[in-house]
Amino acid sequence: MKKPFLLLLGILLVFSATSSYAQFGARGGLNVANFDGFSFNSRVGFHLGAFYEYKLQDELTIEPGLYFSQKGYKSSSGDIKENLNYIDIPILVRYHIGDMFNVFAGPQGSLLVSRKYTLNGNVSQTMEVLRGYDIAGVFGVGVDLPFDLNVQVSYDLGLISLNYFDVNVKNRVFKLSVARRF
Repeated sequence: MKKPFLLLLGILLVFSATSSYAQFGARGGLNVANFDGFSFNSRVGFHLGAFYEYKLQDELTIEPGLYFSQKGYKSSSGDIKENLNYIDIPILVRYHIGDMFNVFAGPQGSLLVSRKYTLNGNVSQTMEVLRGYDIAGVFGVGVDLPFDLNVQVSYDLGLISLNYFDVNVKNRVFKLSVARRF
């Protein structure tokens, strides 16, 4: 389980050592998350972290990142809340369309770092009821703005079952974020 994440970090180090054009950046924004296959409401949370953009060609960049990301769900009455916190490690490939727009996609590995399940005021924090990692595909669109700012919308499509209480569910997350390159 740790080998894929160590590989992702190794790729980041290789890109940083061989870069002719690269920029670090910070990104944060809003998450709207839920489980595929559940009839609950989405949990609204946030994501925050850093990325490294490496230029492969004039219009093509690769962007590994490291983010803290809140996911989960809640019931419509509010008596059930599932708050899941992950470390997301995406590797995105961006195709730049002109000077302003881009589309992107790539794989993402995620590690579950904490869980807080609330049912009628009773709290459970055990992480043994679901898989401790997730693999997703990420895709979206972005707009580059002046002052090295970027605004983007993206969607995380969970690819493996979380085995949540032995039920086949997958994470689904819509993200709206703002980034600043340094």
